[in-house]
Amino acid sequence: MNNIAFNVALPLLTAFLLPIISSGSKSATRFVGPFVLLAMLWFALAYFNVLQHPVAIALGGFLPPLGISFHLDNLSLLMAALIPLMMLLLWPYNNREGFREESLLLLLAGAASGLALSGDLFNIYVFYELLSVASFGLAAANRTAAAFAATFRYVIISGLGTVLALTGIALIYTQTGTLNLAHIGLLASQLNNPVGLSAFALIVIGIGVKAEIFPVNGWVPEVYSTASPRISALLAGLISKLAVLVIIRLLVVAYQGSQALTLLLVLGMLGIIWGELSAWHSKDLKRMFSFSSIGQLGMVLVAFSIPGDAGMAAGIAMMLHHLVVKPGMFLLTENWNGPIKKLKGAATSSPLAAFLFMLFALSMIGVPPLPGFWAKLLLVTGLVEANAPLYIIALVVLLTATVIEAHYLMSTALKIFSRGKKKHFKKLLQTPFNLTIATIFGAVLLAALFTLTPLGNKLNQIATESSDRSLYIKTTLSLKLPPQVKQQVSKVQ
Repeated sequence: MNNIAFNVALPLLTAFLLPIISSGSKSATRFVGPFVLLAMLWFALAYFNVLQHPVAIALGGFLPPLGISFHLDNLSLLMAALIPLMMLLLWPYNNREGFREESLLLLLAGAASGLALSGDLFNIYVFYELLSVASFGLAAANRTAAAFAATFRYVIISGLGTVLALTGIALIYTQTGTLNLAHIGLLASQLNNPVGLSAFALIVIGIGVKAEIFPVNGWVPEVYSTASPRISALLAGLISKLAVLVIIRLLVVAYQGSQALTLLLVLGMLGIIWGELSAWHSKDLKRMFSFSSIGQLGMVLVAFSIPGDAGMAAGIAMMLHHLVVKPGMFLLTENWNGPIKKLKGAATSSPLAAFLFMLFALSMIGVPPLPGFWAKLLLVTGLVEANAPLYIIALVVLLTATVIEAHYLMSTALKIFSRGKKKHFKKLLQTPFNLTIATIFGAVLLAALFTLTPLGNKLNQIATESSDRSLYIKTTLSLKLPPQVKQQVSKVQ
């Protein structure tokens, strides 16, 4: 089971070896990265297919809570598989400028895998920082003045987030004396005070920079607008979900009280309102998609704020749906970038691209029977069953945002399908790679439509497992432990 550590070590090592490989053979550089990603995908899927119950591994033989531990369950292994899969789809196969972008992508893959699998806050912080460094480089990869300016703002906001998150982690350590998530769960009662709740708020805001959480998401429209469509798709589709995963792990294990849930609910509602209204006012397609992403991730946060399995199921469903739809939409902007009003007649140049836009838009709105409808139905049902005033307000916000979402997406669709000059979109037919990858995302969305029952069953299984606090604690602390820790574990049983 320790082989899963290769999902972290292999890409990180290869990222630093690429300059040496490139000096020997530049052509080999283009194939090393995909080979490493395929190996990562194989390891993750191998464990995902045989895993019967959650497993914890102690790296280096040092037992938790002192040693480095990885927590393997259906959710973490699912994310560990999606990381190399997304990277393979969005890999720069036609890059001839050297190894820099490939090295950054491999660094991102290793750090992202570490975030998905880590079971203690110290390593989560380390991998989060590695993830940040890689994302900064990728955001500025276009080397334009606008990209550098946007990345600089991204660095400043991320730096602030890092300080806040590190302060929150330090506060948790002062209260519990440990950084292992399972051990923190055992001592969760010591965090039920203003200091402990402040620590959670600081971590949510700090880590929330990558999760596009209000109010630390001001970098999103600038970075996504200036980065290449592939990088925008990667950051919005995958990296934001890993940041959410970290927050949810901490919430489940240590903060199941109403105050922590209320914080997520309020931040989620604010994200929905700001993101959807800003998208509605946007005149540029990439900026509209960027603000829409903020609104969608606000919905994800609202879903996870619902207590119990219902909230976990709704949150995971919304998260996975966004992971498929948003990258597909960003990939369409390679030749549709710029003012929306200039999209008039775009469908005549590429009927396939226009069809994909409609497919993604209708699913994002929640039109039945597309997968987005079922994800939003889980969210609406969870909010109704929560039966609390604040959740009813969130339901009203969600429904209102859906109407706004439908308006700006359908207005854009009308532009695309109206009559216009075909010559403006001639280039779209000459650069089919991104369109091909967008088609794959569309095919995944349609495949999900025809496999709703097995997907729903697996989703419920993952949600039940991921929301079980005692299972997480017992899995990590089930090895040979010091007597005092073993005594605490027996109380959880």
